[in-house]
Amino acid sequence: MFQYCLFDLDGTLTDPREGITKSVQYALHHFGIEEPDLKKLEPFIGPPLKDSFMEFYGFTEEQAEEAMKFYRERFAPIGIYENEVFEGIPEMLRHLHQNGQKLAVASSKPIGFVRQILQHFEIDGYFDVIVGSELDGTRSTKEEVVEEALSQLGILELSGEERKNNCAMVGDRKFDIQGAKAYGLTGVGVSFGFAGEGELEEAGADIIVDTVTELEKLLLR
Repeated sequence: MFQYCLFDLDGTLTDPREGITKSVQYALHHFGIEEPDLKKLEPFIGPPLKDSFMEFYGFTEEQAEEAMKFYRERFAPIGIYENEVFEGIPEMLRHLHQNGQKLAVASSKPIGFVRQILQHFEIDGYFDVIVGSELDGTRSTKEEVVEEALSQLGILELSGEERKNNCAMVGDRKFDIQGAKAYGLTGVGVSFGFAGEGELEEAGADIIVDTVTELEKLLLR
C-alpha cells in the first residue's frame, strides 16, 4: 500500500477535453489561426500551457504569454466547467481517504482553477494537500509541483528508497512520470487519459493501469 498518493488532475481525475481544447481554439483565433478540429488540440491537455503554444504553434515567449491571457478569458468563466470526473474516481478517493492514506493533487494548472474544479465536483475534501502552478508563471513544471506537494506532505526529506516504496505519483502524461522520477516516487501511468501511444512506457512509468478500478486496487494493495 502507498501511504502517500499524488494525483495529476487533467486526464487523471477529470476529463477536461472540451473546456481546454475550446479555450485553446479561442486563443488561436485571436492570432488569426483557425483550428476547427478540436482533436488536434488535445496535446495541450497536461503540459504547461505556455510551453504548448510555443512547441505546437511556434509562438515566441511573448506571444505565448499573450495567448495564455486569451485562453483564460474563455476558460475562467466557461471552459472550467466543460469538464467531468472520470467514472469511479470519487469512490476511489473516498476509499483511499477512509483507509488513512494521505492524498495530494499535483497539477501544472493554476492553483485557483485546481481548487475551483475540485470544489465543483465535491472531491476537494479528500485531499490533504492541493498544489498547482501560479498565474505569474512560477512553479509551472511538474517537477516543481511535485517538490512542493512532497514538502507540504512533510516527506521531502525521506530517503529515495522510502519515497519509492511509500509514495506514488499518478498521471496520464510523460510529464507526470518525469516528475515522479525526479523525486524517486513510484510513477503510475493511467492509459485512460491523454498520453500518446507508447508515451508512458517511453517515459519509464513503473506501472501502467487501464481503468480506475485497476488504479484503486493498486493503490490499496
